[in-house]
Amino acid sequence: MPNACHPAPNPPTAPRRAGPACRPTARALGAVAAVCALAAGLTGLAQPATAGTLEVQVSDGAGKPLPGAVVFLESAEAKAASKPAVGVELGQAKRQFSQPVTVVPVGTAVSFPNRDTVRHHVYSFSAVKKFEIKLYVGTPAAPVVFDRPGIAVLGCNIHDNMAAWVVVVDTPFYGLTGADGRLALPAVPAGSYQLRTWHPALAPGAPALAQPLQVPAGGGTAAVKMAGLAP
Repeated sequence: MPNACHPAPNPPTAPRRAGPACRPTARALGAVAAVCALAAGLTGLAQPATAGTLEVQVSDGAGKPLPGAVVFLESAEAKAASKPAVGVELGQAKRQFSQPVTVVPVGTAVSFPNRDTVRHHVYSFSAVKKFEIKLYVGTPAAPVVFDRPGIAVLGCNIHDNMAAWVVVVDTPFYGLTGADGRLALPAVPAGSYQLRTWHPALAPGAPALAQPLQVPAGGGTAAVKMAGLAP
């Protein structure tokens, strides 16, 4: 019998059943599942494709390494990521252009400083960019903006032996092959591209060669053989 010193224990409390207000409805559960699925989908979309270095080897028709070849990758995503380059120059010295081939993204402004002791008259009659910088010394005040993709052939109206090319691309993935015919393009996202190559020894007016290329996650390798080049 319980007494004042040993009171009877409280009877166990029976578990309460959830009333209608406490029970999650099927509609609420469905809404939670939909939100979770949407969050998972957004998380997947936010993860960028794994990028890596693409190694490209370019050779001529005889299989020999081809230096000075322009290599670039085209895709809708590459075009969206392309931005103009800054501080690009194509100067003249010793009655020659400072380099035979210059590659720039669309929208790049190129300066043409004359570091010679004679005046030059730089021009391009190419459809991609027509311009003239008439007889001048020093650096012209206004650079030339290359606002369309393509290949511009440059010359000097005073010195017929002077020639250069500006290759305008719509991609951030571009460059020139070295003496070994190789080029490393860093930070290329995995995906489908058109791998394009061009060389000044191609026939005049010839477009850049194109071949489809699937770049795997983490980068990869590619080989290009350019036949029909002028000796």
